[in-house]
Amino acid sequence: MDEEDLVRRTAGGDRRAFDELYRRTSPWLAVRLRRRCADEDVVADVLQETYLAVWRAAGGFAGAAAAGSAVGWLWTIAANRLVDAFRRRARQAQLPAVALTAVTAPAAEDEVMAGRIGQDLEQALLRLPAELRLVLRSMVLDGLSVRETSLLLGVPEGTVKSRARRARIALREALS
Repeated sequence: MDEEDLVRRTAGGDRRAFDELYRRTSPWLAVRLRRRCADEDVVADVLQETYLAVWRAAGGFAGAAAAGSAVGWLWTIAANRLVDAFRRRARQAQLPAVALTAVTAPAAEDEVMAGRIGQDLEQALLRLPAELRLVLRSMVLDGLSVRETSLLLGVPEGTVKSRARRARIALREALS
């Protein structure tokens, strides 16, 4: 039984299939996470959050016609959880600093421009085709290389490069 079958059986509530999926994939996943984060506590938390998400969302993978590989799907979940952990850590590190610094209000023009650019960027990203958004998400937010993105998405490296280029061009046009 391959990983896709295990995810499908997990979607049906099969605890043994979930345990087998965990046994097969957690060592590999932990190694990949450790390459991006040296903090063992963070890696352990991300692994736990990832497999909890897999248990809860296996039906989403099992129901997708062209979902890609189960291992790629699993890595996408883990990478997103790791990014979330980094963001939480950054927010926690900033909390004491905020209390010590003087409170200054940004200029009204700066607030308007920041809100406007953020809204424009958000809208431009939403207009991108899904395959271009996935490449941007993997390479920019998750920090994956072209090769890693290729493996994750199950497409050739050249396709990843061309999608990244098309995404940059589309964003540049939308924001100019």
